Amino acid sequence: MAILHRVGQKLRSIAAKNRKKVSKAIGRKKAGAAVVKEEKREALGTHETTVVKAKFSTPEPGRPTRRVMEDLPAGYHEDKIVLQVRDPWWLHSYWELTPETIDGLRRRLGDSFRGSRMVLRVYDVSYIIFDGKNANSYFDIEVDPQATSWYIDTKGPGRSWCVELGFRLANGDFVAILRSNTVHTPIDGPSWITDEEWMIPDDVFARLYGMGFGLGQSSPVGKAWQERLKRELYSGALSSGASPVKKPLGQKGFWMVVNTELIVYGATEPDAKLTVQGKPVNLRADGTFTLRFALPDGRQVIPVEAVSADESQRRSVTPIVSRETR
Repeated sequence: MAILHRVGQKLRSIAAKNRKKVSKAIGRKKAGAAVVKEEKREALGTHETTVVKAKFSTPEPGRPTRRVMEDLPAGYHEDKIVLQVRDPWWLHSYWELTPETIDGLRRRLGDSFRGSRMVLRVYDVSYIIFDGKNANSYFDIEVDPQATSWYIDTKGPGRSWCVELGFRLANGDFVAILRSNTVHTPIDGPSWITDEEWMIPDDVFARLYGMGFGLGQSSPVGKAWQERLKRELYSGALSSGASPVKKPLGQKGFWMVVNTELIVYGATEPDAKLTVQGKPVNLRADGTFTLRFALPDGRQVIPVEAVSADESQRRSVTPIVSRETR
């Protein structure tokens, strides 16, 4: 019996030890599961935070790369001169003259180059086709050899201008190197051009002029007076009683206004092509034409050219008209 009692105790001791081991293993397993759950919970929280941040984020826009502007070159190594209008009285010219060009001129002229001065020669080329020798007038401006631009006082609004850059030699001769473009300065007051077109055929002018005097079927004036006025319009015998000039606004006391018109008329073959100052003009059925121009002070060149229908023959006439008001 004693032996059986000891064996039972031994078995109970072994069973107790096994229960302790099993409980420890279960405890470790539960702790590991709790850690895994906590890690998953943290991972999910981080993901949710990331999603929320991305949903409401306002990313900063990318900044454009700043480009550093380079300075313009001092020159382009090209001989050139340009003329431009500043206002009715002033012009502005800029140029580039390469050292090689000046050295070549110095070698070509030799001793004659000594004592020369660089000048801008300013030409009045109003109403002409400038060929370098036929300018209406010109004046010289002595410029610094290092200068590359100059302002020019023309003292003459409403004109056409061209400049040449060159050297004036000691003997007074002028050697041109560069010639500019031609520019036109505006007038210093209201334009004298009152019509949309630069010239008006005479029949159109008479029709418009007559409308102002009531020359029509509903005209309140007598028919005899209408016919008389029409004859005077077409014959050029219109007196001052029908002058379209009116008293200037604001003018007080005794006053007078005088202006002029230019009438160009002629005839050619009815089927010919006619141009006046390079612009086409419609001929009447009998080949005649009449044009009216405003005539401001100055010189007007009006080239008229007719070309036959088969373009085998040409005829040209160029009236040149000057006006000076004193």
